[in-house]
Amino acid sequence: MRIFHLSENIYEELSELPFDLPPQGFLWLGLPRREFELQLPTLQQRLQHWTGAQLLDLHASDLLNQQLPSHFDYTSWYDLMVFRRLAALPGALPGTSPGALPGALSGGVTGNGNGMGAVGSGATGSATAAPDDAPRTLASADQAFKSIDTSPVGFAVFDRVLITVHPGECTLRDYFASKLGHQQEGRDLRGSTRLPSSPAELMLRMVNQMVDSYLDLRRLLTRDLTTLQQLLLDRRSHFRDWNVVLVARDTLSRLEDICEDQRSAVQEWIDALGEWPMGSLEEERERELLRVRSRDVLEHVERVLTHVRRLETSAETSVQMHFSLTGERTNNIMRTLTVLTAIFLPLNLITGVFGMNFDNLPLIHQATGFWVAVALMAALAVGLGAFFWRKRYLGTSG
Repeated sequence: MRIFHLSENIYEELSELPFDLPPQGFLWLGLPRREFELQLPTLQQRLQHWTGAQLLDLHASDLLNQQLPSHFDYTSWYDLMVFRRLAALPGALPGTSPGALPGALSGGVTGNGNGMGAVGSGATGSATAAPDDAPRTLASADQAFKSIDTSPVGFAVFDRVLITVHPGECTLRDYFASKLGHQQEGRDLRGSTRLPSSPAELMLRMVNQMVDSYLDLRRLLTRDLTTLQQLLLDRRSHFRDWNVVLVARDTLSRLEDICEDQRSAVQEWIDALGEWPMGSLEEERERELLRVRSRDVLEHVERVLTHVRRLETSAETSVQMHFSLTGERTNNIMRTLTVLTAIFLPLNLITGVFGMNFDNLPLIHQATGFWVAVALMAALAVGLGAFFWRKRYLGTSG
C-alpha cells in the first residue's frame, strides 16, 4: 500500500495510515487487490473515523471481483465506478514502446459519486518493444490480438479520501506518484504544475491517462488488421488460417463491449456530477472543471468505440471480399473449362462420325482424307477459340 497526502501545494508520501485526516488536502491510498482484501477491516475502521461512513459490502465485493465489467454506482458518502483497464503481458502488443506503459499498457477506471474512482494499471510485465516499421506477419498479428486483455480496477472516492484498487503492482500508480512529485518540484514540462485539489480531480486525471491507452491501441489494431486483410485479399495466396480471423473478430467484439460499458459508466458519472448540491463559487468552478475533464474522457471513449466498430466492419468486409474473390476465381476456372469443353465437343463429333463402320464415307478412301479432316478440326478449333476469346469467355478479365 502506498499512502499520499495531497493538496494544492502539498505532496508527500506517508509511511503509514494516519489516525486523523490532515487539516487540509486529501489522502490517496493505492493498494493491489490482494492487499486491499487483507487490509479491508483496518480500512473500514479508518474510513468510519475519517468520514463517518464505510464501504458497503457490495461495493467492497465489486472492488475485489476480477470479472466485473465497467460500471458506476454511488451512495450518499462516496461514488464507485469500475473500469476495465488494458493489461499487457510480456511480449504482448509488439511495437509498443516502453515509455507508453503508463498509458498504453495500463488503464482502468472505477469511480465514486463524489469523485470517480477506479483506475487500473500496472501490467504484469513490460511489453517487448518493436519498431513501428517492423514487418508484420500473420503470426505476429495473431499474437497481438491474443495478447490484448483487460482487468477491472477501482477507485472509491470520498470527499477527502481516494482509494484505488489495482489488479497487482500498479505501474500507473507509481507513474502518477512520480509525476505528481515532479509537479510539486515544478519540473513537469509537459503540462500544468498544479497539483490536483480533490480526489475527483486526481481520479479524472488517471482515468484520462488510462483511456488514452485505448487510443494508442487503435494504431496497433489497425496495423495488424491491415496485415490480415492483405493476406485475405491476396489473389496468389490460399488463405487457411481462419482461426486468426476468429480471434481478431472476437477481440474487436470484446473491445466494443468494454468501450460501451465504459461509455455508460462515464456518462452516469457525468449525470451524477450534475446532481451534486450547490456550493460556493469556488466549488462550482471546481465542479465545472470536473465536467470538462469528464466530457473529454467520454469523447475519448467514444472515439475508441467508433474506431473499434469501424475495424469490425472492415474485418467483416474483408472476409466477404475474400469469399467473393474465391468465388470469382472458381467461376473463372469453371468458365475456362466450359469453353474448352465447347471447343472440343464438335471435334469429338467429327471423330465420332469418321469412326462409324460404313464403307461409303467421304474422304476415308482418299490419301489426303486424314489431313483434310485434321485441317477441318484445327480450323474449327481455332475459329471457336477466337470466337470465345472475342466474347471474353477466355482469360481472367471476365
